[in-house]
Amino acid sequence: MGERTNSFGQPIGFPIADWSPRQRPSREVLEGRYCRLERLDPVRHTAELYEANSADDGRGWTYMAYGPFSSQDEYAEWVKKVAASQDPFFYTVIDKRSGRAAGVASLMRIDPVNGVIEVGHIKYSPALQRTIGATEAMYLLMQYVFDELDYRRYEWKCDSLNEPSKAAAVRLGFTYEGLFR
Repeated sequence: MGERTNSFGQPIGFPIADWSPRQRPSREVLEGRYCRLERLDPVRHTAELYEANSADDGRGWTYMAYGPFSSQDEYAEWVKKVAASQDPFFYTVIDKRSGRAAGVASLMRIDPVNGVIEVGHIKYSPALQRTIGATEAMYLLMQYVFDELDYRRYEWKCDSLNEPSKAAAVRLGFTYEGLFR
């Protein structure tokens, strides 16, 4: 492929033919072999998520903008707030072996006009971390974004000090592009 330039002689990319804005996420369930992603529902998921996360000694919340929560009521308020949001669009990760909620993840910074979306707010309970189900949850979101919604870019951002998140991103195929300040 030859390099294209604009009228100023600057290199530019190729236009995307017949591009149109994409749909926003709306799917309620993403079914996998080891896990199922369900739209976060405060009534169905709060108690199980709080219980699953209570096994965390606190270190799992270090790089989150919220938590840990001191009570189930406090956690329930947070779940109620984020479950009502369309951006971020939260999912609960259900472990198919136990049938119980074991974590959350969201699609966020949703930009249908440009076909760009970010995965974030990933909070897995200790029992879900580093399991096949945890990996499959990320795969199901990627598959949904690329194959069903037809977005062209799927982003992962994390705190630059969060080594487990950085390692997970690399393992899942993300490419380091830079440091936000």
